[in-house]
Amino acid sequence: MRRICLTLPTNRACAETISAIGEEADYAADRFGVEVHLLILDSSGQQTFAEHARVVGEGRRAPQVIVHHLDEAEQRDFLRRVIRRSGVVQPDLMLDLMLPAGVSYGACTNRAFLIAAALGCRSVHRRDSDSTYQVLNGETVFPVHHELLSLGKTAADAVDGVSETVLAPEHAPKPVVMVGSSFVGELSVDIGEMARLDPGVHHDVVSLWAPRHWSDEQKRDLVDESFKGAGTDPFTGDHSILTLVDPMRVDMCNISFLDQVYERVPLPPATDTIGSDYFLMHLVHDGRLPGVLHNRNIVNYYTAERRTDAGFMAYQLRLTKFFLSMLYFNRIYDRMAAAGDSLTDENFHVRPEAVAESARESAGADRDENVHRLDVLHRSYRKLGGRYAEFADLLVSRGRRLLDEAQSDIEDFALLTEAWHPLVEASGSTGLHGSRTSAGIHGASTSAGVHRPGRQTVPGSPSCA
Repeated sequence: MRRICLTLPTNRACAETISAIGEEADYAADRFGVEVHLLILDSSGQQTFAEHARVVGEGRRAPQVIVHHLDEAEQRDFLRRVIRRSGVVQPDLMLDLMLPAGVSYGACTNRAFLIAAALGCRSVHRRDSDSTYQVLNGETVFPVHHELLSLGKTAADAVDGVSETVLAPEHAPKPVVMVGSSFVGELSVDIGEMARLDPGVHHDVVSLWAPRHWSDEQKRDLVDESFKGAGTDPFTGDHSILTLVDPMRVDMCNISFLDQVYERVPLPPATDTIGSDYFLMHLVHDGRLPGVLHNRNIVNYYTAERRTDAGFMAYQLRLTKFFLSMLYFNRIYDRMAAAGDSLTDENFHVRPEAVAESARESAGADRDENVHRLDVLHRSYRKLGGRYAEFADLLVSRGRRLLDEAQSDIEDFALLTEAWHPLVEASGSTGLHGSRTSAGIHGASTSAGVHRPGRQTVPGSPSCA
């Protein structure tokens, strides 16, 4: 039976989301006959974790759904055993990159990738804790429907399961390695207020995403479509396209990848940086690998914490670091686009050495472009006044440090990419920290007993979630 990993990383209270994703797991198991490993990677505080555990424990899941609710201690235990088994150099650094002290969207998803390998899953399907599902005529609209219709099939075989195909015949033998959609609701990045206060400042800030050499017209087009997802139109019926999916059309709250992508290349583990988890979308597109873009968009909303002054400052810092990271990622994306089909081998597996080489090369980029970005941000935030001006003061005091962090983040990505293969291999022969009777595992079977053909599974020690 095919195994999939439906995962929800979280560091906040999200009991309703956990209940809803449990229903999506049931839907996948009942409709498609797959074994679903619902993986909740929970970095929230003790009281919130306990509430989540109560929701998990009270859930009545389908027989083929196994729930793994892991706190950070359990995640760290699993990672330590994997790192030790892998024999990678700098094991302490690897643990920091996989489970850093700061918020890292890439690292939390990388942990899901390694755990999925340990569980013998063929695919990872990711959702977010600050989102929910649409409903049509009383029925919840689950993205996993389209994901399981196509993921893993050859493009030729996937044609019958989509509404339309926009794919050259040369791609017919390739596997569909990514299926995703976007979101409706609030902007994915909290800059709506900025646009209302001063559209000119909003343009100047968002255009920092682009390479410095882009024309004014190119930058305007980027600003016009950035962070808006699929808008606000509600779901009225299914539509899906088999294509080379544009990374601008999908979001990480609504995405799935086949193992032959995420078991080859990790996500950048940068901390306090939005967008660090979007890299594989670009890799799939530039490697000319087929995907499906569907319209079961998830509903995005802002949590209460985002509205506080502390939440505002933290988020604007993550946005700043995103802009600084683009000095390096724009160079990587250019190289990947030029490489095209050579990013994959004869079996259509992505080539990690090509990614690592591009990352290392980009790390040597001249910082002048990022100095310019910081200058524009400082001037723009200062102009808006209020708490934006307070953030401008923070940029002055931390500017050099932010420049250093952006460069070291890309160097860490290259290092992790080079170590990724032995980490994945070690995960495939390392039991998840749990057993049939442990409190952290809920379902009809034990995680310690599942394995992928050709990989030995060694049971882990009992869990104490």
